[in-house]
Amino acid sequence: MKRFSTRHIAFCGLIAALYVVLTWVLGEFGYGPIQFRISECMTVLPFCFPIATVGLTVGCLISNLLSTVGPLDLILGTLATLLGALGTQLCRKKNLWWLAPLPPVIANAILIGLLLTIYANTWTLGYFLTMAAQIGLSELVCCYVLGLPLLLLVRHHQNNNKRGTEL
Repeated sequence: MKRFSTRHIAFCGLIAALYVVLTWVLGEFGYGPIQFRISECMTVLPFCFPIATVGLTVGCLISNLLSTVGPLDLILGTLATLLGALGTQLCRKKNLWWLAPLPPVIANAILIGLLLTIYANTWTLGYFLTMAAQIGLSELVCCYVLGLPLLLLVRHHQNNNKRGTEL
């Protein structure tokens, strides 16, 4: 089993803290059927730093403590971010940087769409698809409009600074 270094723990703590602050700063805009959780732009970071998955997951868990959906958001919301970050890591293995923002979009659309359907107690396919589409669209904006430029910036920095890949 690989051990976490002090540097890894600090990096994960920083990612978690940034995720929480970026989520909470927009208040209600980070929750609900149409949400712009700008912190989700950071789900591209596991493409460059796989260890960032831990910080993103912890940050999402803490952020979801304020959710009005309740305890189910702690589970499904956090799982969506975890699966999205893991999917982004898979894109890294094939060097598909342009697809790196897509796994979080898909994971959130499905799981948060399901969460909102359960919360509304409206068990129709149409309702689920509507919620999934709304979440997917807002996630698409956050992950591609904000996340992809972040990924390109980090990759550029890594290419210019060999020490940037040591994490």
